[in-house]
Amino acid sequence: MRFKLDENLDTQLASILEEHSHDVATVLGQHLGGRPDEMIYRTCVAEKRALITLDLDFSNPIRFPVADTVGIIVLRPLRPLLGLIHKVLSQVPMLLQREQLEHRLWIVEPGRLRIFNPPEA
Repeated sequence: MRFKLDENLDTQLASILEEHSHDVATVLGQHLGGRPDEMIYRTCVAEKRALITLDLDFSNPIRFPVADTVGIIVLRPLRPLLGLIHKVLSQVPMLLQREQLEHRLWIVEPGRLRIFNPPEA
């Protein structure tokens, strides 16, 4: 699967997904840091990459329709500390084995997954 890590995630976290043979690009690596959320969203749609972020703005399916995406994952660690973010992101490869991400919003918390599946158009 193809992912893009948002600028609010340390680029070293890409290795968690790469270890499971996923293709990972980063907002910072593509010089998109500081760009508006809408631009990040459109870039992910164009590149067919699922966005992984800490930014709760991306959990708004009206502003960022997941039906147009490969998927959006919003990580919700207990606190925004690298170790806790790592722990929550480490759940994603296992979750991908049992749940569909395409056209869905995932909210990943410690030991919990919430899924928004938009209604059919």
